[in-house]
Amino acid sequence: MNQNIWITFPELLIWFPLIAGLVAFIIRKENAVKNWSILASLITLGISIVSLVYADNTKHFYLNNVSYFWLRYLGSNFTLGLDGMGHVLTALTAVAFPVIFIATNKTNYKNANVFYGLMLLTQSGLMGVFTAMDLLVFYFFWELAVIPAYFLCSRWGGERRIQATFKFFVYTFTGSLLMLVGIIYLYMHTMPTGSSEHSFSMNAVYTAMLSPAERNWIFWLFFIAFAIKMPVFPFHTWQPDTYEQAPTSTTMVLSGIMVKMGVFAVIRWILPIFPGPVSEFDNIVIGLSVIGMIYASLIAIKQDDLKRFVAYSSIAHIGLMCAAIFTKSEIGLQGVMIQMFSHGINIIGMWIVVDLIEKQTGTRKISELGGIAHKAPVLTIFLVVIALANIALPLTNAFVGEFMMFSGLFKFNFWYAAVAGLSIILAAVYTLNMVQKVFYGEANSVTEKIQEISFNQKLVLAVLVVLIFLFGIYPQPLFDLTKDTVAAILTRIK
Repeated sequence: MNQNIWITFPELLIWFPLIAGLVAFIIRKENAVKNWSILASLITLGISIVSLVYADNTKHFYLNNVSYFWLRYLGSNFTLGLDGMGHVLTALTAVAFPVIFIATNKTNYKNANVFYGLMLLTQSGLMGVFTAMDLLVFYFFWELAVIPAYFLCSRWGGERRIQATFKFFVYTFTGSLLMLVGIIYLYMHTMPTGSSEHSFSMNAVYTAMLSPAERNWIFWLFFIAFAIKMPVFPFHTWQPDTYEQAPTSTTMVLSGIMVKMGVFAVIRWILPIFPGPVSEFDNIVIGLSVIGMIYASLIAIKQDDLKRFVAYSSIAHIGLMCAAIFTKSEIGLQGVMIQMFSHGINIIGMWIVVDLIEKQTGTRKISELGGIAHKAPVLTIFLVVIALANIALPLTNAFVGEFMMFSGLFKFNFWYAAVAGLSIILAAVYTLNMVQKVFYGEANSVTEKIQEISFNQKLVLAVLVVLIFLFGIYPQPLFDLTKDTVAAILTRIK
């Protein structure tokens, strides 16, 4: 490939955190590796911000796309690209990691160099997933993102971390195996124009020569793999246990970014490859998604553990995204792409607050807390804003995406929208109930000694709150980034 520059943004977004992670492994001093990880993540954020300046591929194609020979005789090139959806999700990943590192900077980990090295390798894998334009490259980074998460959960998690991680492994390994079978079958039925060989390239798999029956069963192989990752009911049972037992910084990555791998993959691969099965099975998928929304919301109302509370809240929001994708509507898909970014910002903010409360009080039990507003008013203000964004209050970032997704669902089927709409009421119930019980009322013996949060913690929460209001009041930049991607996907479906 003839290029005028020596390296592109997708490559930098992948290789820099990868190299930074490898360097972190050899840094023995804890404070040094923490500072290195923060610096590396801020540099990655800078690369992402600069890449957004060149988001118009018609003018700066070579800055945002690259293709090199990789497994040449298998028909796989190392092809990376940044379209609108890729820009949004790499930006989310780039924002999230420095926020997580700074917010949890006071947490001490045994073998900190290994912990931070694995976190940066996870970031590299996530960047690869969101930029891969070759199906085998996509699968490679899919695994690269997940494997470090296993070790992070199993080594630095809670008391029941082994059981939770094993469940996480079984679910994700099963999904990955199903996807690999589907990838190989697709590959064997590709034949790019002008070539006599098979290929893993995006265009080749999009136009794979399959019968309707073949497309139907391969659709389910891919969908189950992605549904586990999101997760969608009934493939969700690994999530609450894993979120509860994983170290909080890892939970932030899993909940804020990694679940978006599944949502992203459905849009990137399932919609264009399987337009027929998508239309044939849309009612089944949307029905499961809506059931999951109501089920998770009802479970969230009864939760006494803050981590499990946030986990079930996340399942409800992801269910709406999955349902909106299968409406195959422009407004629904646009809403999903905006909501992926917004949900990531909001849920990471919720996890930061949960982590701060647990570290100061030693408990996550809602029934044991109360009156925190008297002791930490600034933390309370941040939490209330993030909580209101979580229930999609107008002028917050989540309102825009949820409004568009519900509009798409309403156009598809009124009754689906009506039932799913109950989750809005339920979200307000469980969120406001949690805020009232944890932050208001009288302080007790558990919360009496709680102190106001530090400057670094105020800084990262302030950044998230600014993003909440910025994209709630002016979401146009996200529309501009993703509109061409939505148009391209809809063209292939139709």
